[in-house]
Amino acid sequence: VVFVEAGGGLVQAGVSLRPPCVVSGIIMDVQTLAWFRRGVVEERDMVANITAAGRTYYIDSVQGRFTAYRDNTKETIYLKMNSLKPEDTNLYFCNAYPWPTAEWGKGTQVTVTP
Repeated sequence: VVFVEAGGGLVQAGVSLRPPCVVSGIIMDVQTLAWFRRGVVEERDMVANITAAGRTYYIDSVQGRFTAYRDNTKETIYLKMNSLKPEDTNLYFCNAYPWPTAEWGKGTQVTVTP
């Protein structure tokens, strides 16, 4: 299983990013996937998840600003990040959910300046 995240960057507060994550080695038609970021207590915290059918869940701090979506034909999931805030600064990963595989990607760094 391989996850390749991209699309991060250094941006000012208020702008948007849409990092993609290309997935290989997973049956996209059945697997729930999620976006994670480095946590304070846990090594990585789940930020948003999306089922194979497209149902989504978000943590409170990103609800209404972030949108997860997926294109199973391209084996890719995305995280549309609107109205970015400095507190969104982090390294973002994707993986299976709720049981992530051991094969984490390198992540994509999102840095938001005031």
